[in-house]
Amino acid sequence: MSPQNLSLSDSLHIAILASILSLIIYWIIRDRYRVRNLNGKHVFITGCDTGLGNSLAKWLDKKGFCVIAACATEKGSQELRSCSSLSLRTVNLNLADSNSIARAVVFVTEQTAGKGLFGLVSNAEGTAPVGPTDWLRIEDFHSVLDVSLLGLIEITLKLLPLLRKAEGRVVNLINAKGLMAFVGGGYSLSKWGMEAFSDTLRIEMQHFGVKVSIVEHGFFKTEEGNSDVIEKHLFRLWNRLTPEIRDSYGEKYLVEYIKAQRSSVKRLCDYNISNVIKCMEHALIAKYPRTRYRAGWDAKFFWLFLSYAPSCLSDMLLHITFPAPAESRRPVHGVLINV
Repeated sequence: MSPQNLSLSDSLHIAILASILSLIIYWIIRDRYRVRNLNGKHVFITGCDTGLGNSLAKWLDKKGFCVIAACATEKGSQELRSCSSLSLRTVNLNLADSNSIARAVVFVTEQTAGKGLFGLVSNAEGTAPVGPTDWLRIEDFHSVLDVSLLGLIEITLKLLPLLRKAEGRVVNLINAKGLMAFVGGGYSLSKWGMEAFSDTLRIEMQHFGVKVSIVEHGFFKTEEGNSDVIEKHLFRLWNRLTPEIRDSYGEKYLVEYIKAQRSSVKRLCDYNISNVIKCMEHALIAKYPRTRYRAGWDAKFFWLFLSYAPSCLSDMLLHITFPAPAESRRPVHGVLINV
């Protein structure tokens, strides 16, 4: 078909497709730009005793960054230093303690020596008493929120002057299952709060050259041990319940609830931790970091899908996964009615 024979509608479709293709190519090229001269730039990472924070600290240390790793225990600090370069520094940090946060901020200020802080990666999570809401007390919420949300906010606020000086990066690591509130306790509250805080900070700090990214990750091999911690907390919560509440759920509920937690972790677990490491690295070294990264197949598909799915569908899936209390008054197909 010659250009003269093209209709106005066909020309418009071609123009739209060409524009979309141009934007995709532009985004791919733009996404590949990197910050130069990374050697000597300081990055502060929380939660480095084990897991993702520990792996990222080692990775960035090999890349030539001056890593300042915050660990909750002296044992974690010693083990990390033993397998890293001499430029890596560690500091003990308890995010639930304002005095500990203040000491860590002084340490970071001294280490950066007037250069400012290029990167802040917040990774630490509070202990996780998760379970039915009426099993919990207010202190159970504090044990999570004081670390995972309020502690994160406090240390970010105190490090903002250093980040603004270096026109640095803030990278907040958030478990993607926090996109969907399916268990009681402060866990999902802290994740939703981190999302809101990060978005607000990102918009405001754009004026000062500070970039803020969120890395939403799924279950990884390093987190399988959390199942034992969750199980321990569930037994503690169960043992302190009043006889009335315990009878309303039944012991079979506790057994099946623990089994459901364990099986869901095993089904969704991704063994390639490099996926989330690469996302955090890109957020730190890309000239134009993304607002959000999703690492792990469950973060990209399962949890994201559930967070946008109709409530009747997500409720049905969760009701299939988790047991019903002994005195449940929920009809067998009730979830399909509550649209």
